Formats: sequence, C-alpha cells, structure tokens
Amino acid sequence: MNRKVCLLVLAGVLSSRGLLAGEPVSDFTGQEMVVTATKTENKRTDIPNAVIVIDRKEVEASAAGNLGELLANRTGIDLGSYGNYGGSAQEIHIRGMNADGTQVFVNGIRVNSLSLGTADVAKIPLANIEKIEIVKGSGSLLYGSGASGGVINIFTREPGRDKMNFEITSEYGTQGTYGISITQGMALSGNLSYLLSLGENGTDGFRDNSDLDAKTASLKLNYSKSDRFSVSLFGDFIEREYGMPGVVPPDGTDTYVKNGVAYYNDEAASLLNRHEDRDWHAGLRVTGKPSEKMLYNFQTDYSYSRSYNLNRDTSGYYSSKTWVTNQVEGFEGNLTYKPFDGGELLFGGEYRQYDYENSMVPIDSNYNPAYDDRYDLHSGALYTELQYRPFRYLKFLSGIRLEDNSMFGTKYVYRYGAVVNPSKKTTIKFNSGSHFKAPTMNDLFWPDDGYTKGNPLLVPETGWHTDVTLEQELPGKVFLTAGYFHWNIKDKIAWAEDPSQPAAYGYYWVPTNLDNYRADGMELGVKAALSGRVTLSFDYTLLDAVEEKAGTAERQSMYTPKHQFKSQITYSDNHGLTVSPALTFMGRRPYYSGSNNGSEPTRYVGSYWLLDLKMTKRINDHFFVSASANNLFDKYYVTRLENFYDVHYNSTLSPYPGNGRSFLLSLTYKY
Repeated sequence: MNRKVCLLVLAGVLSSRGLLAGEPVSDFTGQEMVVTATKTENKRTDIPNAVIVIDRKEVEASAAGNLGELLANRTGIDLGSYGNYGGSAQEIHIRGMNADGTQVFVNGIRVNSLSLGTADVAKIPLANIEKIEIVKGSGSLLYGSGASGGVINIFTREPGRDKMNFEITSEYGTQGTYGISITQGMALSGNLSYLLSLGENGTDGFRDNSDLDAKTASLKLNYSKSDRFSVSLFGDFIEREYGMPGVVPPDGTDTYVKNGVAYYNDEAASLLNRHEDRDWHAGLRVTGKPSEKMLYNFQTDYSYSRSYNLNRDTSGYYSSKTWVTNQVEGFEGNLTYKPFDGGELLFGGEYRQYDYENSMVPIDSNYNPAYDDRYDLHSGALYTELQYRPFRYLKFLSGIRLEDNSMFGTKYVYRYGAVVNPSKKTTIKFNSGSHFKAPTMNDLFWPDDGYTKGNPLLVPETGWHTDVTLEQELPGKVFLTAGYFHWNIKDKIAWAEDPSQPAAYGYYWVPTNLDNYRADGMELGVKAALSGRVTLSFDYTLLDAVEEKAGTAERQSMYTPKHQFKSQITYSDNHGLTVSPALTFMGRRPYYSGSNNGSEPTRYVGSYWLLDLKMTKRINDHFFVSASANNLFDKYYVTRLENFYDVHYNSTLSPYPGNGRSFLLSLTYKY
C-alpha cells in the first residue's frame, strides 16, 4: 500500500513541476445536460436523481481496458465479474443491487439479456463511446422492469457534419492481448451523415482456457432537416468466442486426462468448456420539435442474441451443448408538452414482445434427455410525468406508470422528486420511487438438467428507492456530490442451492423469492481542477446491504462490500503528454454456501487495492501513442468463489482470481 501512495504522490510532484504534459484540463461546473433521467434534455441541476456523467476525454484518459473497468468503483457502482478471464461477463451493480436491477442502453436500445436480466458491459467497445449517463435511483417509472437501481445510457460517437472523420487504433500487450478499431464518418449531404465503426480484439488470457476472440461493428445514420424533424438509425453486431476456465482448483491438483483429453489442471477447473455469443441490435428513432412548447420522440428497435455453451463434465453424465436464443421487438413513443414557463408534462407508452428458446443436446450420455423449449411474453405500459418549477429556487416532479405483463398482470409504479436551488452553485435533490423487476426467462423456465432448474412459481420483486443528494460547486473549480440512499425489495429473486431438493450430486440450484432485501448507504464524490492542467477525482461509497431468507437471520448480502473507493489524477498540458494514475479499493465481501442459513459468512472474499496507470503522448496533429499498466503492483485478488469438483466429486470452495499485472501499448491515427 505504501508503494501505491508514494507513486501517486510522485506523480503529483512531477506534474506540479511541469514534467508531464498534454491537453489543458477543461472547466467543469456540474451544468451538464442529461437526457436519461427524464427522457428530455434537462440541466443536471434540474434533475432530482443522483447522476454521473462521463465524457469522451475521461474515457480516453482512463487506463481501463473495457467499459466495466471504466465504471468500476465510481460512487455507488460495483463491478461484478468471474475472475477477469478473457470472456468473463462484467456486470454493473448500483448501490448493492444485483446486476439485473440496472438497465443498460446503447443509443436508447436496451442491451440487457432477456434470459439473464443482466447486461454484459464487456461487450460494448470503449473506442466508440462519446458519453455515458448514469442515473441512480429507481428508473422503473420511465424504463419499467429491472431499473430498480438505476439506468446507464451509453451514447456512441456522432458523425462529423463539416468534415470527414477517420480514426484507427492498433494495440498490443502482455498475454497476447491485441486489438484494432477503425472509425470513419462523414456528411453525405447537408442533412445526411454516417459513422461506421469496426473492431477486433482478443487475448490468450492469464491462465489456461481463458482466451478471447471478439469482433464488433456498428453503423449510425443521421438525417436532420431542422429542429422540427430528425431521424437516427443505429445498428451493431457483436461476436465473441472464448474459453470458460472456471475457478482455480486447490494447490496440488493434478492434471486429469481421460481418453487422451485433459479436462482440468491446477490453473483451470475446465480446459474444454467454451462459449460463443452473437448479438444484433437495431433501432430507428424519430424526434422533432414542432413548436417551442412541444417535443416528440418515437423509437422502434429489435434485439437478437444467441449464445452457445459447450460444457464437458469429467463423468460424462452432464456434458452437453446448449443454445439460448432471445429476440425482443419494441416500440416506444413519448410527447413532451410545456404549457407554461416552468412546467413540463411527459406522456409516453411502449410495447415489447419477448421470444425465448432454450435447446440442449447431451454429449456422450443419455443421462439427460435433449430438450427444445420455447416461450413468449409481451408487456405494455403507459406513463406520465410532470415537472413544475414555481420559482427559481424550487422544482417538483411526480409521475405514474401502468405496466401490464402477459404473465404477471398489472403493476403501478410511482415517483416523486424535488430539487432545491438555494444558489446557482448549490443543488439539493430528493428522489423517491417504487420499482419492480419481473423474473427473467431463465428464472422461470430454465429446464431441469439434473442440477439446475427454473421456478415458474416466482413472483416479481417490488420495493422503493429513496435518496437525498447535495451537489455543490466550491471555489477553485471543485465540484462536490454527497448523498444518502435507502432502498428495499420484497420477494427478492436469487439463485442458490436448495437443501430441500437433492440432486444427483449435492442439491439443485433454483431461484427463490427472499423475504426481504434492503440497503442504506452514503456516497461522496469530488472532482477538482487543482491547476489549469491537473484534475483530481475521488469516489467513495459506504454500503450496508442486508438480506433475509424465510426462517433465517438477517445478514450482510452476499458479495456486497461495505467500502469502495476510487481516485484518479489526470495531468495534461499542450506539450502532448497526459498521465493518469488511478487507485481503487474494494472492501471484503461475504460468501454463503447454499446450506448456510446463519448470519455468519461461510467465507469472506478478501479486500484489495489496485493501481492502474495510463500515459498518452501526442506525436503530431494526427498520431498518438499510449501505454497503460493494469494492476501495476501485481496484486493477487479474488472476485468470486465457487465449488470445484474433481473426478471423484470431492468438493473444494475455490476462487475466481483477478488478472495480474498487464501492459498494453497502442498507436492511434486521427484525421
């Protein structure tokens, strides 16, 4: 830890002496325009929610290799992963809620998995991101099921209107990590423009069977006649193929070979399990402003995802190939009317059709029969929200949503908010809203495969989310956010071993409704321009999340840390060199085995500190070179725990380890 602090202090000293360089730091005032919180553009000081806004400069300055690492440990945000192997899913947890309580959008298109309810943000390429809006607090009024903790909206880069844009980046690093991304856009006419992005990246991984090969492509077309009428078409494609190494087996584990094929060794619980993803998204949006008092926004979108999983079991009984296909078609429209100064009324509605298919074929065994299950659901909603500012110092917000689901019937969602502006530099926010989350397709319909199965008797989660936030601009270009939040959930859905349902080995993993799940927490964020060229950011979250199953004691919820911290220094000036060290801390997290109904954890996942560093040099007007180091001090850390079963089905609780020290060098050409 002392070495980490010394390095940060050294970076600050060097910066103050003018030995580091790059672009001057831009001013910030907390006056950003945010769309996601109200579905209309409003100043941050007019929004009752706690908000995080990340722009393109912050993305480029970060040493993060993917979106999950960029968002990790920001105020109220925890990144969940399975050990950082090449294709490991990265899930965002807001304020201690599970990842299926956060809705993630790319250009307004929902990217959460229909079968899992979560969004794997590792799939979203950083190279194409222009801006990220994170709105914390219940988002169910405007976004429906699964927005209990908040909403993340990612906006991709826009085509240039006055000149052609071209950018290409090539990168290579340790563990055979590589990547290339190309972005090209231009105006085809005075009103029509496009932006095309292509990318490929991969890695050999830091342990056996942890490799990744990924390809992405996206196209954005914009047509704008005037403020009265504009059309945007966006589509993307993502293809990923990767190994699934599982946990690291206990020390001394011998390589197990059967019929000349190695199944596991001391690095990976599986040397054979593989996974493939293919995702498509497309959306057409029409917006306009027919008058100063009226705005409209209509969108239709389509999402398709198909995942393939190869699972090889040492006994052969459970070896299988599984395909899960999800399709979602949706339409949404909303109209905003401003009847008078200070008043704004939003009317909206949406309809979504969900199609789910789960197919399995056993390998080398008839222990499990093949299956091909198909289900479809649909939902519709109407919502309205009123914003009213009677005078400069005060604003009120309230709204109601009527949601109708073909399986669960009707739900009502409410929201109330207030904003107090005692001065131009001080904002006090209050926000409270009900929320709900319907069970996912996997929760309901996962077939009985001998050790896991769905539960069609589940009921939706319901609850309330309330927070109070202070945003204050201080002298010397310092922006402070501080807040308190409380949320609760009734009938929380969680997968766990059920001791009442014996399986062939151990117990079935099934989803159940918890009696209660709640959290209280505090957030503190500081962003300061220490000089014209140095920016310091500081994020801290204190969280007390509690779960309670029927007939058990209250306990700290599994995998939720009480303390999280992140700090980053960015120094740059007009000589073309930028340096950004970032320090993160993750507190210890409890783990409970399926048979543990007590308040004491089966084990704690240990706390850890990580230091990352990125340096970028502008060579000339067109060429940039950067070098980044992640986990600079090669700290060993664990992200999750899971049982490892050897060939004799002896069980050992084992870790998903994080990646050790890694380096990445990249070269970028911009025109």
